[in-house]
Amino acid sequence: MHLVESAPFNKGKSKLFSGVPGNLVAYACRLSFERGFDGNVSFISKTQLIGHYEKTLGAVHFGGRLMIIETKAAKMLIEKYFK
Repeated sequence: MHLVESAPFNKGKSKLFSGVPGNLVAYACRLSFERGFDGNVSFISKTQLIGHYEKTLGAVHFGGRLMIIETKAAKMLIEKYFK
């Protein structure tokens, strides 16, 4: 994935919608399954968000700022956002 970011009006405590980034990541995982990659996706994280992505997306910190979402976490995200 490259540059998943919320719109300015959808950041902070007064955001309009919640769960937008998680929904976008779940969609990327779904595309990964459809294209034969078992739901695996990777992305470069902002350093301060590594722990957040581990907790909220089930991502694994692979080293540096590289994060990966493996099959099990991808399935959980898809189930959560695409019931």
